[in-house]
Amino acid sequence: MKSILKTLAIVMTLAFTAVSCSSDNDDNGKNNSRDVKYEITGNYTGTASVTYFEKGGNGLNEDLTTLPWTKEFTAEEKSIGASLSASGYGGVAGQTLTGKIYIGGKLENELTATANSEGIIVLPLTPYVFGQ
Repeated sequence: MKSILKTLAIVMTLAFTAVSCSSDNDDNGKNNSRDVKYEITGNYTGTASVTYFEKGGNGLNEDLTTLPWTKEFTAEEKSIGASLSASGYGGVAGQTLTGKIYIGGKLENELTATANSEGIIVLPLTPYVFGQ
């Protein structure tokens, strides 16, 4: 079950990234910073993992052992964006996880997910694409 949830999280992250990419180079006031902060908070007590893009743009997966969870770095030039997702099982129905993506100290994306009746939770934030 754990490997299925990790695979699902990775696939969802990659799918959202592919869909969010654009050939439009217009910044429209987009934040030009590459300073990234990921944050996950909540009261979820089940077994959970987080998938995110690290500073070089590669996807990483790690277990969520304590909340709150944070990760900060400056993305390299080759990185196209920032992405965060989490999933878990074994929690209690109604428990929550909130994910946030900050770019240059500014909150760019936030989402709260709630565990279903089986204690399963999926938190897929829309990726942030850096300005070109």
